[in-house]
Amino acid sequence: MKNNSLLQKKSLWRLVASKKRLIIIAAVATIANSLFTLAGPFIIGYAVDHYLVHAMYRQMIIASVVLLVLYALAFVSNVIQTRTMGSVGQGVLFDVRNRIFNKLQDLPLSFFNQNKAGDLISRINNDTEKLNQFFSETLVRFIGSVCIIGGAALFVLVINWRLGLSALAPAIGVWILTAIISSLVRKTNKKSLQTVGSMSAEIDESLKNFKVIVAFNRRDYFREKFAVVNEQNFKANVKAGMLNGLFTPLYDFAANAGQLIVLVYGLVLISQGLFTVGLLIGFLSYVERFYNPLRQLAVLWSQVQLAYASWDRVQEILTLESSMKLVQGASTSSDNLIEFKNVSFAYESIDTESKKILSHINFVLEKGKTYALVGPTGGGKTTTASLIARLYDPTEGEVIMKGKDIRSYSDKDRTDVISFILQDPFIFKGTLAENITFGNARYEHASIQDIEQGLRSSGLSDLMSRFEAGLETVVSGGEGMSLGQKQIIAFIRAILRQPQVLILDEATANIDTVTEEVLQRIIDVLPAETTKVIIAHRLNTIKNADEIFFVNGGTVTQAGSMEHALELLLHDKRTS
Repeated sequence: MKNNSLLQKKSLWRLVASKKRLIIIAAVATIANSLFTLAGPFIIGYAVDHYLVHAMYRQMIIASVVLLVLYALAFVSNVIQTRTMGSVGQGVLFDVRNRIFNKLQDLPLSFFNQNKAGDLISRINNDTEKLNQFFSETLVRFIGSVCIIGGAALFVLVINWRLGLSALAPAIGVWILTAIISSLVRKTNKKSLQTVGSMSAEIDESLKNFKVIVAFNRRDYFREKFAVVNEQNFKANVKAGMLNGLFTPLYDFAANAGQLIVLVYGLVLISQGLFTVGLLIGFLSYVERFYNPLRQLAVLWSQVQLAYASWDRVQEILTLESSMKLVQGASTSSDNLIEFKNVSFAYESIDTESKKILSHINFVLEKGKTYALVGPTGGGKTTTASLIARLYDPTEGEVIMKGKDIRSYSDKDRTDVISFILQDPFIFKGTLAENITFGNARYEHASIQDIEQGLRSSGLSDLMSRFEAGLETVVSGGEGMSLGQKQIIAFIRAILRQPQVLILDEATANIDTVTEEVLQRIIDVLPAETTKVIIAHRLNTIKNADEIFFVNGGTVTQAGSMEHALELLLHDKRTS
């Protein structure tokens, strides 16, 4: 456990490794601020004993001016350290958010199936902001407080070590208690942050599906779900707040006890002629300098634990590795474009046992043919297509593309061969031209005229007439667009890539009959070597398929004719 904590701290401090110059400047400013602040009580005590009691007012004025200069220098050094560490905090925030987002881009789809978007957003926004606060505010105040505490402790021990030890005794007690409960505070803060993530995920899900919620009048259901996560967050925050707040009264008690000890013991020493009034005033001032930052440390320490808890959650993402690695696949002499060899697949789940979708399936797809995948909902059609496109890797077996394990192809090489029109088309904010050329290296720097020429040569020009401003049409992430329009954009994007394999997953489900016929004609005139894989519930969309596969119960079976596919579907419905 200690090793894990040490590794965690080291990994957190690596975040500022590239900002050593700023850290050094802040450290020097912090030390200077501490020295200027600590010099004050000594000058005050000396002035009382040597100038005030002898009515040396000129020297008193000089001492006052020196104090003013010291406090002015302390102010300047404090501004420098605050501004410098503010830059460090913002730099860390920028770097960490970039690292998390880039890491998320590298992770497989299975990760996003197991983690809610709201929680991931909370880690990127909320948890990283806690790190920013730690480096820009908490850390500099923490180090400054430690320097002043250490300096004040040294001064009181040098002035009178017996009185100094008596003054510091209460602090030692609360430090021991702090060390004992720190791990509990960190765990509690981490739990609190997790409930924030859960609440964000619930809000995200509710807002994304608000249209459905209203249509089915199920506001009550989502209110209840939100009430549950909100209550969990409330309870976790109360517990965290109680533990975080425990430090302040403890440190206040220690400060009051220390000052009382100094006052009583100091007066005794004065009565014995072993101490002076000026020394007692300076001593009390140093004790105050010692305990005031200690009170701040009570708050700052809980913020440090919160930062560590946040870093735990951030690091959980940063240390993940994608399971979809490139492998060295030996080439075979097969002429088949795609081949499934003894492939099995199960979706992983963190909440329930993994459910096997496909079990030891074998089939081949040849160049230039049209294949249809039919079967009941949930039978595994989309899963099979996703394995063809390597959106997932099989849990057993191999998917072979053009004689090589599909895992041996780079993302670019694979997507140059395969285009996938998903059930839920992806549209992002930008122009229509940007959307349809998304990820297409051929049109990366193309002009509007070049794109229009590409559309004409692919037979896609007629589809563009459905958009008033053509390629200059501005879309806002799909808002204000029908699902059918989104599917048309996804269709154009896929065809424009001129793929060798085109996968259509219910690609015309939300499109009117006339447009569907247009799309079908475009598909029919694709190059002869293009292999098409069509997933559809409606059998009329697959009537021209060269081969039909029935997908259900973990198996992929050749259905032969369309009539046979219909018999299999009807039989499945009767037996289910």
